[in-house]
Amino acid sequence: MGKLMAIQALEEFGPITLLDPEEVPDDALIVPSAMMGAPTVLVEKVPSGEEVMGAFETLKNYLGQEVYATIPIEAGGINSMIPLALAARLRIPVVDTDGMGRAFPELQMVTFHLHGVKATPMVICDEKGNNLLLRTVDNGFTERLARNATVVMGGSVMIAIYPMKGSQLKASGIHGIITLTEKIGRAIREAKANRVDPIKTVLEIVGGYELFKGKVTDISRRTVGGFARGESTLEGLDEYKGQTLNLNFQNEHLIARTEVAVLATVPDLITVLDMDTARPVTTEGLRYGARGVVIGIPCTPKWRTPEGLATVGPRYFGYDLDYIPVEERVRDGNRGGAKS
Repeated sequence: MGKLMAIQALEEFGPITLLDPEEVPDDALIVPSAMMGAPTVLVEKVPSGEEVMGAFETLKNYLGQEVYATIPIEAGGINSMIPLALAARLRIPVVDTDGMGRAFPELQMVTFHLHGVKATPMVICDEKGNNLLLRTVDNGFTERLARNATVVMGGSVMIAIYPMKGSQLKASGIHGIITLTEKIGRAIREAKANRVDPIKTVLEIVGGYELFKGKVTDISRRTVGGFARGESTLEGLDEYKGQTLNLNFQNEHLIARTEVAVLATVPDLITVLDMDTARPVTTEGLRYGARGVVIGIPCTPKWRTPEGLATVGPRYFGYDLDYIPVEERVRDGNRGGAKS
């Protein structure tokens, strides 16, 4: 969906300028652009592109300042593409930075939050033309109030959020994320053209680990409280035959575990790649019978701090698990080490 929006904007309005963070003036206004809500809703509620334009126009008028550039708030799904579509239409640059180095489901789950940047003033806009401007006392209230509004507005909305100065972006963002994703995409294409295993190529680029290989035998997915929540089960293939993997997700995968071991937890990335193409399969894209390789990718060090783990660690999501870096779990053996 996001890819189509970005392509259409590029064809209509021309190319996008990608800036290194150091090229951004310290006093420039930077505003991330994103969709908020359950990804499953987008199957039936297709965004027009006008929603995010409305959100930015309202925020710009409120702040009384032109937006210098936009960024993806996260590096995943439609939210990696919306800033590109918006930048083309507004003819503003995109900065090679995001707030997660991955994707997370809640608004306060960004490195901007760890650095004290306020999420508001924030604007929410839906496809009907409703605009909602929020100013909250803290980023936790922003998430709760905006999530309830999103449910009322149909389960998905477009947002302009975390307005910040260039100096704040440089200090708090995850830099180089767009060029990294571009590098991954190019490597997958070239690996297939050269008959090289694309999954091994991806693992080399991201410093990741193969955790499991299997076929989806069961999936339970429901839209609750503005999130896509659920669990999928994979039956092991090849060297994993006889094992079963469970993946718990809330928009994004949170926990990967077999019958005997936890293989990975948030904030490290748990990603399912199509076994043949190495294309990522999102939580809403998982289907019965799909064959995939589950990989674990170490997260940015910002998430491994006490403040980061309090914000996005497994216990925040309600799991009675301590965070252990994925590389330590793999090093301890048994594809995840300590039983849990």
